[in-house]
Amino acid sequence: MITIHFIAADGSEQTVPGKPGQSLMQAAEKARHPGIAADCGGSLTCATCHVKVAPEWASRLPEASNDEMAMLEFTASPREATSRLSCQIELTAELDGLVVHLPTAQY
Repeated sequence: MITIHFIAADGSEQTVPGKPGQSLMQAAEKARHPGIAADCGGSLTCATCHVKVAPEWASRLPEASNDEMAMLEFTASPREATSRLSCQIELTAELDGLVVHLPTAQY
């Protein structure tokens, strides 16, 4: 089991379990996390699963693809240096304890 810490814009934290091979978005959806809308279901055609990866974790992730980088231009909240789409982050054992911050809005 992988533990993920979601920190909302108001500072509240929710810890969510995930499984290796699952996307961060899928783990959030399974836990019914309200901060991830995931309108496209992970098909990389929206930006409603936007997260800001904590800086200490950002370097542990593979680089974002060109398609993900392009879709990040459409986030409702301002994009930051560590912004990613949670549908594109595959959970691995190395990501146990991952911390992500949620934007103020997904729409």
